[in-house]
Amino acid sequence: MLRGANRQEIFHDDEDCLKFLDILHIYKMKAEVEIYSWCLMGNHIHLLIKEGSEDISASMKRIGVSYVSYYNWKYRTSGHLFQDRFKSENVENIQYLLTVVRYIHQNPLKAGIVKRMDEWRWSSCREYYGIHHEGRKLLDPNFIIGMFSGDNILAKERFIEFNEKVNQDQCLDHHMNDRRLTDEEAREVIKNLLNGFEIANVKSLPRLQRNEILKKTKGIKGLSQRQTARILGVSRTLISRA
Repeated sequence: MLRGANRQEIFHDDEDCLKFLDILHIYKMKAEVEIYSWCLMGNHIHLLIKEGSEDISASMKRIGVSYVSYYNWKYRTSGHLFQDRFKSENVENIQYLLTVVRYIHQNPLKAGIVKRMDEWRWSSCREYYGIHHEGRKLLDPNFIIGMFSGDNILAKERFIEFNEKVNQDQCLDHHMNDRRLTDEEAREVIKNLLNGFEIANVKSLPRLQRNEILKKTKGIKGLSQRQTARILGVSRTLISRA
């Protein structure tokens, strides 16, 4: 799992998503990894990968560095884009492997972005369903599909039934720290978000520019709107409407 620093957006348009998938495909081929499931969200990425010819840390570092280079060039920014290094856990049995596939596919659904998983363009779900793929050989579905039946049509039917089952699955990001930030920590996080712009000047910015910043603060994990209002000197109403 890769997450934006301070939960900031890492994909702003389709071009960004396509670029990340291109980079992922390049290093999939170079490192000979197998990809069983993937999902791109606004501020984070889920990948279910079988390690290839190099350590998974090396593969993920190459992928991250390449995307950050593209991002900083396109948006004329600098510095960190991702929060620390990637988060990972080993998948050590078949039951949990299938749980992780489903968990990744249901991410957009549980986030309330879509009403059906196959409506979300930026995951491997649609390729598993046979209704869409991005034109590159990114996914390795046969290993997963083969677990449901030796008959391909029946296997896909059973996979879809499993994939769409209502559940309380909890995987990697559910175990990450949900602690509320202190005011001191919150101030530091907001300063990093502003990238050199003074906190005291935010409230004087033109409405659209100010709202863009306020919208980003709402994505910072552990930061309350009350804290944001106090630190930036704006009303909570402005933040909630941004």
